[in-house]
Amino acid sequence: MRAPLTPLGKALLLVVVLAAIGATLLAVSSSFSSSSSSSGGSFTLLQMNLCLSGRAGCYSADTHDAVLNEATRVIDDHAPDAVTVNEACRRDVADLARRTGYELSFATVDYGGAPLSCIDPRGRGLFGIAVLTKDEVRTSQHGAFTVRADPEERRWLCATTDADISVCTAHLSTRRSSGERVDNDVQCRQLRHVLAQRAALGTTLFGGDLNRQDSCAPAGMWTVRDTAASQSPGLQHVYGTIALDAPSVWVADANYTDHDFLVVRR
Repeated sequence: MRAPLTPLGKALLLVVVLAAIGATLLAVSSSFSSSSSSSGGSFTLLQMNLCLSGRAGCYSADTHDAVLNEATRVIDDHAPDAVTVNEACRRDVADLARRTGYELSFATVDYGGAPLSCIDPRGRGLFGIAVLTKDEVRTSQHGAFTVRADPEERRWLCATTDADISVCTAHLSTRRSSGERVDNDVQCRQLRHVLAQRAALGTTLFGGDLNRQDSCAPAGMWTVRDTAASQSPGLQHVYGTIALDAPSVWVADANYTDHDFLVVRR
């Protein structure tokens, strides 16, 4: 027969039992968190066109610093999991990534058959498109669309993170002329094919300035556009495969570029 526990023994036993319960709850919580992350969970994406080349009419050298300061503030305010950036300069988005603590993936976009150096001021690197991610990037890929009616090459970029999420962007041709409209439609079909391939492999998000109202998303991806924007409404798109409740959408005013900022949370 066991001797009855002393008051000190009872207290020690209670401590052991409570510790075991706490460890079990922690293990369950960690397992749930991991499961939620791997299945997609919530995700916030911010799409922005910063018009930074220095050659377009939507940019002024006097507001260069203001563009980056405003973009930094919007990222800090919304804390997105990823940011897709069009009309960027390599060193500008590297600075933006450094300020906000994000990983940078960048693809150079040719102009007139050669890489384009950003100007006003110079020394900002080559012109292109970018993806910023909170998670580390495991791989990145990019490619050019096969047609373009204007001197600017049109290209897509996808970055796959350690969380097994692919974040993609693209900037399609404008639709001001009949030739540009034809090229934009072809680029849209090619983008749809790229995203369908990505989505077949896992969770995929896309943000970009597509210069069109109609969606280029493949079957199985939802579409959100910046229809509430005060500048060029409906031309920026966000697509995704994460299937949760209806997305929350914000359009944040942009004072120093010709497109507002589109924020989508799923």
